[in-house]
Amino acid sequence: MTLASTAPTLILGARPYGEEPTDILVAEGRILAMGEQARVQAQDLEQVHELDAAGLLALPGMVDLHTHLREPGREDAETVETGSRAAARGGFTAVHAMANSSPVADTAGVVEQVHRLGRESGWTEVYPVGAVTVGLAGEKLAELGAMAESSAQVRMFSDDGMCVHNPVLMRRALEYVKTVDGFIAQHAQEPLLTEGAQMNEGDVSAVLGLPGWPAVAEESIIARDVLLAQHVGSRLHICHVSTAGSVEIIRWAKERGIDVTAEVTPHHLLLTDELVRGYDPVYKVNPPLRTTADVEALRHGLADGTIDVVGTDHAPHPTQAKECEWSAAAMGMTGLETALPVIIKTMIATGLMDWRRFAEVTSEAPARIYRHSQQGRPLQPGEPANLILVDAESTQTVDPTGHASKGRNSPFRGMQLPGSVRATFLQGHPVVLDGELNSPSRQSPTQREVTS
Repeated sequence: MTLASTAPTLILGARPYGEEPTDILVAEGRILAMGEQARVQAQDLEQVHELDAAGLLALPGMVDLHTHLREPGREDAETVETGSRAAARGGFTAVHAMANSSPVADTAGVVEQVHRLGRESGWTEVYPVGAVTVGLAGEKLAELGAMAESSAQVRMFSDDGMCVHNPVLMRRALEYVKTVDGFIAQHAQEPLLTEGAQMNEGDVSAVLGLPGWPAVAEESIIARDVLLAQHVGSRLHICHVSTAGSVEIIRWAKERGIDVTAEVTPHHLLLTDELVRGYDPVYKVNPPLRTTADVEALRHGLADGTIDVVGTDHAPHPTQAKECEWSAAAMGMTGLETALPVIIKTMIATGLMDWRRFAEVTSEAPARIYRHSQQGRPLQPGEPANLILVDAESTQTVDPTGHASKGRNSPFRGMQLPGSVRATFLQGHPVVLDGELNSPSRQSPTQREVTS
């Protein structure tokens, strides 16, 4: 079934945040009414489509602060179009595209290109992330001001994939982004401690004879940068936290009022370095899969608020880059279309969080960090209709060949996971229906709204 983008939709019997069933009327890009008023007001509208959502949860559309869409330059791995389709199917109404494209998104021209491609696609809102340094080389600051003032209105800057390891440069970047109400998203990896590293440093790496990636390489950068952020009075976001020690440092920083936020990936919430014993490159990722103790610390850190958000670090690669010997394989995993089921498995099914907290870490907190005004809003009348319908009771066996992403490098392939996205509404238009792509929204604004 394909619904027109202009048609009002009456969602029947959905359970907002897993609570009591109610009806939701969506019209003109917003939630027009809920409960009894939804049916009453629907009677005054023409061509209202009714959508049976009995047994389904209604949640705010998810927001991913950490996505790799590869375009421009690496269209063999992913494009803004295919990545946007994957995001919509995964329940994301907004994604933030990291800067490590080719050319690097270190100028106003490149970020504007990515922004335009996202608008033209219409499956999800796409917000480009600007590079901190020219070419991600860590030597000279990129055009931060020009990117902030461009039509893309960049507020998040990151050299993700590379660490801004020079402390003087990192300090200057923190000082600069403060003037545009932006923030630095740091890829915490001390390069001298990880030179040649292939996997987590520990018992498994010792047995396999693979060069180890010590936890301290991540933790030392986080410790340095929270102190720099405190000194400058600027905002710092830590990408893909992966160790128990990192969780403790971030907790320490927050207790002292330092303006730091952090994310964890779905794969670091579920997978451990034990999987590397088979030398399957699908499990090769940066930062590496860690130990069971680290996984437990990450889950509890997300549950108690030390870690603010889940970011997928969706990193698609061409088949030949992953189906090769371990040492030659690229680092990275796909994640947009499996994020929700993995979070259900690791956090909801374990009782570590409820659906309200799920909405906080997947939608509300990332939107708040970026200062979005239209994303991550509560499900209530008058708010933008960026929402998803979820079948939390279903199960699926992950088959990457059926994914919308070009990438087939899912570490969850063959795994049975709970939950699925049945519908995704972007600005009131159902871009996904019955779990499948419906049609893109053509209501995307030409310039996104950012609040201060």
